[in-house]
Amino acid sequence: MKNLKTQLRLALLPTLILLACTAAYGQVTPSSDAHTSKATITEFDAPGAGTGAYQGTAANDINEKGEITGLYYDENTVGHGFVREPHGKFTSFDAPGAGTGYGQGTNAESINSEGATTGLYVDGNNVYHSFARAPNGKFKTFNAKGAGNGANQGTLGENINSSGEIAGYYIDGGNAYHGFVRKPNGKITTFDAPGAGTGSGQGTLGGSEDCLSPTGWITGGYIDASNVYHGFVRDPHGNITSFDAPGAGTGAGQGTQGGGIDPDGKIVGFYADGSNVHHGFLRTRDGKITTFNVKGAGTGSGQGTLAENINVKGIDGYYVDASGVAHGFLGAHGVTRFDAPGAGTGSGQGTFIGPNNPANAIAGYYVDGNNVYHGYLRTP
Repeated sequence: MKNLKTQLRLALLPTLILLACTAAYGQVTPSSDAHTSKATITEFDAPGAGTGAYQGTAANDINEKGEITGLYYDENTVGHGFVREPHGKFTSFDAPGAGTGYGQGTNAESINSEGATTGLYVDGNNVYHSFARAPNGKFKTFNAKGAGNGANQGTLGENINSSGEIAGYYIDGGNAYHGFVRKPNGKITTFDAPGAGTGSGQGTLGGSEDCLSPTGWITGGYIDASNVYHGFVRDPHGNITSFDAPGAGTGAGQGTQGGGIDPDGKIVGFYADGSNVHHGFLRTRDGKITTFNVKGAGTGSGQGTLAENINVKGIDGYYVDASGVAHGFLGAHGVTRFDAPGAGTGSGQGTFIGPNNPANAIAGYYVDGNNVYHGYLRTP
């Protein structure tokens, strides 16, 4: 399944699909959307977005104010970041040093309550670098110590919380992954989960498409020496606890991936079983894990339920049906399912959900019948 948001991130997409999320805002009880009948989906395209296959617009995050950030690929398949204001005005931007060749450019991943964004850019040599962009448009670019400087190596900023901390990961000269946290003053702390492999394509995906909570907790996944995925949670003091969902597979490309975390330490995510089918899970702070599947999710390889985010309004994510089509969902019990009106119905097409904010507004993207990407905003 080709994922627009990962194209700027290398051919880095591991076998286990990685998901986007944002900082969570409070406690959660899995539940349905009580306002399903009133929900409105607004589709949008960033000005300048290309209209060819695997071009277009992807919304990556939404904050409390309803500001949305993401990226679009233009007609030359060069990436550009954007912020969309609640009334629909777009501001596009390019990080200093971003390349202008095919598959290069800027990817805005996360926006916090103040309107600051973080993400990554790919330079002219296909090396990855991270950025922090202030609400006034001022950029700071940075690289983690130890990051490689070869093609498809470097530093990838993924999440920014309300305190201005940034979490992400970097790829070293041997193509192994390592997590990092960057403080607002610019200090970067790197880390590796115990048990993480050290070979090419192994290591710690700290903050990689995963969550950094407002209180500094991080969830994610690491890949061991046998290329199996395991979930982890890292507290603000640097202590790391690993975990595996019941039923998670133990073969290469299988296992557990943390997706979202709230300030109380509850985590949602997904796992791939021994048949490479995905299932959602909710993990409480004391380590108890409850697994779930959304009705309509397929049971074949690469199909199933992929939980992404958790906040005061509940859980969200998407599921892939038996035809390989993606659909959005809210809740784990009493689930609300939905599709963007223009979403395609072929394999690899459909509706991909992004984060929900405290008002239960959701930003995401859909892939149409021509494999073009479009952003959407779903409001209750």
